Amino acid sequence: MNEIRVLFWKEVKLELRQRYALNGMVLYIVSTVFICYLHFNLNQNLLNPIVWNTLFWIILMFTAVNAIGKSFSQDSDGRILYYYTLTSPIAIILAKIIYNSLLMTVLTLSGFLVYQLAMGNPVDDLGMFLLALLLGSIGFASVLTMISAIASKAGNNGMLMAVLSFPMVIPLLLMAVKMSKNAMDGLDASVSYDEIAVLLAIDALVIALSLILFPYIWKS
Repeated sequence: MNEIRVLFWKEVKLELRQRYALNGMVLYIVSTVFICYLHFNLNQNLLNPIVWNTLFWIILMFTAVNAIGKSFSQDSDGRILYYYTLTSPIAIILAKIIYNSLLMTVLTLSGFLVYQLAMGNPVDDLGMFLLALLLGSIGFASVLTMISAIASKAGNNGMLMAVLSFPMVIPLLLMAVKMSKNAMDGLDASVSYDEIAVLLAIDALVIALSLILFPYIWKS
């Protein structure tokens, strides 16, 4: 736990030192939402709750890819070798997942705030909607962190990351969209239990696979 804590704060300090990365993600969200606002402000009849919800999750998905795809690419070979002599691969991958989950949650909530200010807020059950955002953010962070580790061993191949992440992100995205749509319609919480269970299962499965597979990737 001490190794995970130290590595987590190392990630936080690096992000604060290189603020252009975080500022770039915030700028990406704001500019994308602004473009959507300009379009739908001229075509208000096109913006229904389904479009509102789907568009928001698409923005979050691309934000996650841009924010988390650099998880391992920013570490040089010398730094990786230094980590190899100091700590375990389990601590490294858990620290990365925890940090990226926190970063993605902050970006998601910030994006939701900007999005609802520009596009309105048709959500009836805000608590369930925020839960969907939280589970989706953790899922995006877990999946993309592991894919980033695999891609880093292939020379940080961006195409490889896109190909590997697609089949894992799509089921997560579909469940999150369905759960958030139930929250928008104000349906009873019991209606979303299946989606909550699936999202929790995906998050737990990806984290478990990361703990099993990453040590082999790390040794290579």
